[in-house]
Amino acid sequence: MYSGWYHARFPVGCARAGPLPAKALSVKIVLIDFHTHTSASDGALSPAELVDRALARNIDLLAVTDHDTVAGYRAAAAYYTPNSRTMRLVSGVELSCRWSGTTIHVVGLGIEVDAPAIQQGLARLDRARLDRGQKIAERLAGRGFPGALEGALREAGDSQLGRPHFSAWMVEQGHVADHNQAFDRYLGQGKIGDVKAFWPELAEVTGWIVDSGGVAVLAHPLKYRFTRMKLRRLVVDFTAAGGEALEVISARQTPDQVAQLCRMAREFELEVSLGSDFHRDGPYNPQLGVELPHLEGLPGVWERFAGPPTQ
Repeated sequence: MYSGWYHARFPVGCARAGPLPAKALSVKIVLIDFHTHTSASDGALSPAELVDRALARNIDLLAVTDHDTVAGYRAAAAYYTPNSRTMRLVSGVELSCRWSGTTIHVVGLGIEVDAPAIQQGLARLDRARLDRGQKIAERLAGRGFPGALEGALREAGDSQLGRPHFSAWMVEQGHVADHNQAFDRYLGQGKIGDVKAFWPELAEVTGWIVDSGGVAVLAHPLKYRFTRMKLRRLVVDFTAAGGEALEVISARQTPDQVAQLCRMAREFELEVSLGSDFHRDGPYNPQLGVELPHLEGLPGVWERFAGPPTQ
């Protein structure tokens, strides 16, 4: 499963989370991004633009992981022509689910995108998103904003329907000044448009990834703001369902947070994953690509995919 090519070029070992020492950079800096979004879901860049950005940044391994759709990956794979000197593109998706009353995200890497399990699961999530959209629209109508579903669907076009499309419609209609105000008042966590009740359970969604030949990664574990005990319970249930990896770097995190997640990965014998959770450019948004850190000997999920670039 693991590639000797990877270890020959990019030896991994680790006393602490941090940049590779200068000696290990004799070949090149390794950039990996296994958590990215395109306009197929709620990202700003098209799949082709994301690929071009990754190539410009000399990223070695890239996964396109749009919310509840593989359309972004399909478009990226159709656009990208790999060769022996450039990056490897990995199939991916970020699936929405529920655990203990909270929306959880699970990234699937290396899935067979045409597998019946993932296709049936994505169809179910499509219905769930539309049901959620209808509920959001009903709530917004109750606040004096009729026509939200139709407007959001127009904004979404071929993308997965989500709250950013409701936000864009509200801005276009003049109901709010900007996207931040839309989320602060109506769509953000705990607001009337924060509807989560339609997602399937964590174990089922994780099973779709496993049954499609992929590796399930628990996305941004600290984003849920669980207590340490509750986070451990989540990881226990995730591994019991077939989950194999923990995302230890996602967007902007402190070294202490990375170290905490590395300890948890070691305790539960999980692989580790890295991603920017890139959606769009912005002064406070992370750039595409994560520099490979030392992770104290923990196995990286990227080792499954390192090798000559192929589609």
